[in-house]
Amino acid sequence: MIIVGPLSQVQPLVDAHGVRHVVTLLAPDTPHDPPRGVDSARHLKLYFHDIVQHMDGHTPPSAADAERMIAFFQSWDREAPMLIHCWAGISRSTAAAYTALCMFRPQADEGALAQELRAASPSATPNRLIVSLADEVLGRNGRMVKAIEGIGRGADAFEGTPFVLRP
Repeated sequence: MIIVGPLSQVQPLVDAHGVRHVVTLLAPDTPHDPPRGVDSARHLKLYFHDIVQHMDGHTPPSAADAERMIAFFQSWDREAPMLIHCWAGISRSTAAAYTALCMFRPQADEGALAQELRAASPSATPNRLIVSLADEVLGRNGRMVKAIEGIGRGADAFEGTPFVLRP
């Protein structure tokens, strides 16, 4: 089970679901505490801003970030839930969760997986650059990007409501 949510809900989600693997996707200067009860070897921390093109003074996600994220997903034994979070639980974390769905279901249609994401989270607005980088690593030939464009921007929200996906 993959749980997706905002930074404000990390510890309650870890506690409620017995999470043992965490992916943190935050801006480089965002203060945060590591979740209690999660071994540091099972906590991937990637630091970049939620941007989709170059902006002075901001760190974009990189191909190396996508590769590290996918390698972390591949190392997950799926015995206990994984939590993926960003600041709001809307953009970076939903891009990562969509990446995980595509990785764990390599034969599935990318559009159907994007629709599954949209059904689970009306506010999901996956970061297009993260999806594009993951699409390249996974060899999906642009299909992930096209599928995310197909579901469009999610409903406006200050913070996403936590949701669950089954890889």
